Amino acid sequence: MFVNNSGIGAPFEGEVRIPSGCAVSAIIDRSGKTMTGEKIIRSIATMHDRSNGLGGGFAGYGIYPDYKDYYAFHLFYNDFQARKATEDYLIKHFEIVYSSEMKTRKVKGIWGEPIIYRYFLYPLSKRLTNSLMDEGQYVVKCVNSINADIDGAFVFSSGKNMGIFKGVGYPEDIGKFYLLDEEYAGYAWTAHGRYPTNTPGWWGGAHPFGLLDYSIVHNGEISSYDANRRYVEMFGYKCSLQTDTEVITYIIDYLIRVKKLTLNEIAKVISASFWSTIDEKSEEEKREETFLRKAFPSLLINGPFSIIFGFDGGIMALNDRLKLRSMVCGEKGDLAYVSSEECGIRVIELNLDRIFAPAGGVPVIYKLNEGVNA
Repeated sequence: MFVNNSGIGAPFEGEVRIPSGCAVSAIIDRSGKTMTGEKIIRSIATMHDRSNGLGGGFAGYGIYPDYKDYYAFHLFYNDFQARKATEDYLIKHFEIVYSSEMKTRKVKGIWGEPIIYRYFLYPLSKRLTNSLMDEGQYVVKCVNSINADIDGAFVFSSGKNMGIFKGVGYPEDIGKFYLLDEEYAGYAWTAHGRYPTNTPGWWGGAHPFGLLDYSIVHNGEISSYDANRRYVEMFGYKCSLQTDTEVITYIIDYLIRVKKLTLNEIAKVISASFWSTIDEKSEEEKREETFLRKAFPSLLINGPFSIIFGFDGGIMALNDRLKLRSMVCGEKGDLAYVSSEECGIRVIELNLDRIFAPAGGVPVIYKLNEGVNA
């Protein structure tokens, strides 16, 4: 049994350190048309050598239309006792509309898998009213409570009409393990192939990281992790998953859901311009960026990174301000693509309308066309 301090274990207990790699990829059909996970699996598989088999994963949006009004919790369990304790907790805090063990297939190269369950949930109105929280805050509190307080249980996906699928293995094998090419169809997919450097490879530490409808895949290293972590933990978040990427998810959740910032404003917080660059901008831009830098200094992310942020209705791609990690974007009609390498796009679509590399610190945001109801 592979066990770490938070219950779901790290097979190497954090002692293996391997040079950097990682790959990220994403596809969105802005018309709202759904597609299986077959294309995103092909995209990330093309960058096989950027990962090393210690983590892969996917996030799909629009995949649960029959349960779109309910929170879809995906959970890893070490054992029956962890499942029993978690289900007792869920019964007290939610109406469980449907639950089942998640369907998987045996795949060579996937090993040590925990028990994987899925629940569709609705917060109990009495609990929600008594808590004096809004619904999102209530669900976040419940996710944090399960992950921090129940040994051997880990909620790794908790959004509506979306789901995260991840584990230890190469990403293309993880995709097949979860039957993403057969059982699921969504209007947007993100993917990650992991090459861990300073953190262990374990099921909970694979990307994407998610909270509510938000998901993050990330290539790079966060040298500001301790400052970022200390700040978000003041607001009830708990970083316990042994990887720096986790904190990016909480930063974005805090800035969007709590502080009500726009995606463009968030990019100016986490990948802020240098002061010397701000001084050269227009008075309006200078005023805005100066305010954001002074308001959220501890949420600036330092270090090389490229991230893809998934949310209900779209995706955002963002590099660090020096563009120390590669990222390419492509477009073909309603389809938009993001990838660490051009090959991750060309393997799906050779004849693009447009292909470009975004500048450092400049977000690329793709949303469903106006009027589309995912």
